[in-house]
Amino acid sequence: MKGFAKIAATSIGVALLFVAPAAAQGSDRSLIEFSGAIGAGLVTMGAAYGIGKLATAAYEGMSRQPEVAGSIQTAMIIAAALIEGFTFYALFICSQQNPWG
Repeated sequence: MKGFAKIAATSIGVALLFVAPAAAQGSDRSLIEFSGAIGAGLVTMGAAYGIGKLATAAYEGMSRQPEVAGSIQTAMIIAAALIEGFTFYALFICSQQNPWG
């Protein structure tokens, strides 16, 4: 978790460095318009982290109890599909250019 927090903080810091020139263009809405890109990045990183933890736990469980590997794999696929569905929904919401008007 510590490494993930470092990557997330670095990514947000780099993204904010690119916001400064966009904000200097004179538009008051540049930060609002850029927030969708930050949100999409956070959603993607969160989904990747969640699916990685899911797969790790599933493979560890399958290696400990090979006789129930089929049911663990089915549950893992269903959970990964739910995570992906939420990710696509969140990316759709983040991709809206101007949701407030």
